[in-house]
Amino acid sequence: APVTGGACGAFQAFSLFVKAKEVPAAARCPAGGEGVRWRCCRLAFEELSGIHRHVALQHAGDIGQQAGLTEAGQQAGLTAKQAAAEVRPLSVPAPAGNADGLNGHSRGSPEISCTLPDTSHISYDVLTSKVGEVLLYYCYCEVKDPEKLCAWQKALCQHLHLTGKVRVASEGINGTVGGSKVATNLYIEVMLSQPLFKDILCQEDFKSSAGGAHCFPDLRVGVFKEIVPMGIDPKIVSYKETGIHLSPQEFHREVEQYLSQASQGQSDTILLDCRNFYESKIGHFQGCLAPDIRKFSYFPSYVDENLELFKDKRVLMYCTGGIRCERGSAYLRSKAVCREVYQLKGGIHKYLEEFPDGFYRGKLFVFDDRYAICSNEDIISACRYCGTLWDQYKLCSSQHCRQLVLTCPSCHNKGLTACCSVCQEKELKVTSGASGQTLKEECECTRRRPRVPIEHVSQRTLDTGK
Repeated sequence: APVTGGACGAFQAFSLFVKAKEVPAAARCPAGGEGVRWRCCRLAFEELSGIHRHVALQHAGDIGQQAGLTEAGQQAGLTAKQAAAEVRPLSVPAPAGNADGLNGHSRGSPEISCTLPDTSHISYDVLTSKVGEVLLYYCYCEVKDPEKLCAWQKALCQHLHLTGKVRVASEGINGTVGGSKVATNLYIEVMLSQPLFKDILCQEDFKSSAGGAHCFPDLRVGVFKEIVPMGIDPKIVSYKETGIHLSPQEFHREVEQYLSQASQGQSDTILLDCRNFYESKIGHFQGCLAPDIRKFSYFPSYVDENLELFKDKRVLMYCTGGIRCERGSAYLRSKAVCREVYQLKGGIHKYLEEFPDGFYRGKLFVFDDRYAICSNEDIISACRYCGTLWDQYKLCSSQHCRQLVLTCPSCHNKGLTACCSVCQEKELKVTSGASGQTLKEECECTRRRPRVPIEHVSQRTLDTGK
């Protein structure tokens, strides 16, 4: 029977839910045969009708939420039960000529395909191998149904045993995921075949580094207002108003020219690091201006408070993978004070692929359990306590703080494991068994740091990045 309207959304959500519960072929029955094909709620299912019946009866509410139905309870239950009898397994290839896979939509405007890749020919051990990589990517595009894209992303990542973080919004998608090499390759392949990203996302937009699923504690996929949290409505400052993109080679030449002119006091250029202070502390481009801000959402205020600094200047912007520069450069351009605004396409990630010993020195901070990846041997930061060269972050030992701290092995062994004296004292109170005392989530590090620093142009000196 044909399915339309809200029921169509429920059918797709039902299919994705069932697919996410599938057991990889290699893990089903070592002695041969099909064996257990699905697991859900600590139950095992060998027949398709069994898992369909279970999902229809036990997870109707979940189906309703994923489908975005207004009457999530009763309508989702009815549609899910209907789906149990009629839905086609996602592992079955879409009919030839249907460009949108299971969607069944016409070939008009780009729609979201809910197809998941066939992994039945891949062993469980290979698909979940700990030797893998971490992908970093983003794609700005118009998304009419962010909830649907979010549901598909969650099912896709679960299907491929990927961990990480994916942000979806009406302005696009931003993700960093980790898994086996086979899994990440499949992920890229499916993303590139997604009609929504056609002619926008390409192979080069995916930045990779050694890692795997172990680099993240779990998988988090959600819908947000922005795919990178700058705190400005995308309708007010759009990614469509971004600066001029420079390839790594072009950016390298610009930095080279800038450093040459700056050393003679003749530069009209600012090399601007758009990242947070703890990122630039362990690695940055020589001669850069690295704002002492804690969050990217402070960047607009930083620009507002330092407009005189950017007046009539050429600005070269960079960040980790390029996404913060998209909105950051658009905001800077909206102030109409700069002569020109450029940004590094692909970010530091892509630059280091081509210039591992270029003008970027130190480590590249990443937002996962690795904290940093390196391309050169330079250490440009120091232990907070003794001042010895050190650039390996750890979380502050105080359970009331989420700050990162640079403490060398020697100081760590002495019990100096907090980010500041305030946190160190709180940690001692907790470990000494002090009870009945509420400890506020405040820290000397953040209390003493201005939320938005004011730059003094005359005092700026060139950092030679030794």
